[in-house]
Amino acid sequence: MNGILFLIPIALGLGLLALLAFFWAVGRGQFDDLDGAALRILIEDAAPPAAPTPAAEPSHAP
Repeated sequence: MNGILFLIPIALGLGLLALLAFFWAVGRGQFDDLDGAALRILIEDAAPPAAPTPAAEPSHAP
């Protein structure tokens, strides 16, 4: 019985903390653009820049 009296307030406090964190995230605009990130993967990027060609190394003939 003592365990329940200890765990119920902790569970209610954690639930309240999660609810406050959710409302804080909504207020800060975390959920404004839900589809943007999902569709951004489908957009092709411009061609990557060409890699520089390695310079010819001098031969080390004996």
